Amino acid sequence: MSHPNSEVFGNNDHLNAIFDQLGVAEDVRRRLAQPQQTVQTNVPVRMDDGSLQFFPAWRIRYDDTRGPGKGGIRFHPDVSAEEVTALSFWMTIKCAVVDLPFGGAKGGVCVDPKALSRLELERLSRGYIRAFHDIIGPDRDIPAPDVNTNETIMGWMADEFARIERCQVPAAVTGKPLGLRGSRGRTAATGRGALQVLDLWAERRGKAPKELSVAVQGFGNAGYHFARLAHERGYRIVALSDSKGAIHAADGLDPDPIWRHKHEIRKLKDMVYCCASVCDKAEAGVEQLTNDELLAMDVDVLVLAALEDTITERNVASVNAATILEIANGPVSGAADLLLTDRGVEVLPDVLVNAGGVIVSHLEWVQNRIGDSWSEEKVNQRLAARLAREARLCFEYAEENATTLRTAAYTQAIGRIADAMARQGTREYFDGASG
Repeated sequence: MSHPNSEVFGNNDHLNAIFDQLGVAEDVRRRLAQPQQTVQTNVPVRMDDGSLQFFPAWRIRYDDTRGPGKGGIRFHPDVSAEEVTALSFWMTIKCAVVDLPFGGAKGGVCVDPKALSRLELERLSRGYIRAFHDIIGPDRDIPAPDVNTNETIMGWMADEFARIERCQVPAAVTGKPLGLRGSRGRTAATGRGALQVLDLWAERRGKAPKELSVAVQGFGNAGYHFARLAHERGYRIVALSDSKGAIHAADGLDPDPIWRHKHEIRKLKDMVYCCASVCDKAEAGVEQLTNDELLAMDVDVLVLAALEDTITERNVASVNAATILEIANGPVSGAADLLLTDRGVEVLPDVLVNAGGVIVSHLEWVQNRIGDSWSEEKVNQRLAARLAREARLCFEYAEENATTLRTAAYTQAIGRIADAMARQGTREYFDGASG
């Protein structure tokens, strides 16, 4: 059966092989081959000059068998129904990989948010919630930040949801500011979780952090926190990049002053988004590169923390890293993934690596529902415990079955989803009952 998201493996055969190995019922395959609910609208926004503009927007709940939908909202000019569908499928897999009581969902708006004023951005954010209010909520579908959305935007969205409901519903949105009952540790969670997976991989390979050189493509929130924490752990961060360029230092870079410089300019200009570049802080011994040159560096670990399809058939031959860490969603295309596997390049997959964000979103949701607030230490401990347990299961499966970590993660997730669906009843169950 064709699957709209089989590109994660490069072809349908690989995904179907997992279904076959697990003995997944045909009913389950059909349910996982398409999203449960797709809603599209055009969000009206009154611009600062008085004109009215409409922005195409989506909310897709792929599957909620294991719990309410969970997934971020991205603001980007390339957002499309196809992209949001794929992202919602990956969220379904990700939540099941780490055994969260959530299904998968995703949202998006086709817009260049950096071209909007702060007030226009707020109107768009609140307009999105008004448009999709009826299909989201703490027991139905819980939005969170994604590309070009942050705690400020989540705060506006949570406030708009509360206004419509005429009561406080903090668990309806996660990734909120602390003052609006967000969770400590949420901002750094994706990067922290990614580092933990890399640490577990290095430990199993008998490698010490100080032995490993790391290049980080993408210096947004997740990429920065990963790089900062990895630098503290002793990894040698030799290159960093953002949308405007890359920098390289063979002896290593300290991400903190570079990040501070970028965001000092943002604060001075009172902007929601950062307009500076890593290249602005170049010092003695620091070389400027293009993004393509960073992707081709001969490093131990190449970290992909920007957008999907960063490595495709077009540029996969130029990749020289021994290992790839996927922090972004879908940064390696399915076809490129197969080619990297053939070359012996180990890919640590996004559905496991970047799960730290949704794990702490779950913890925020729990805190909101019980009316509590936990320390950052407690949140980080719970993140580490869950991710260590679930990542070790994936590593052990991959090693015992001589397969890739991506296949292991998908097998773990699909097994859990299929079991939940089967408990609801399948054709095989009814055939047996009638017999």
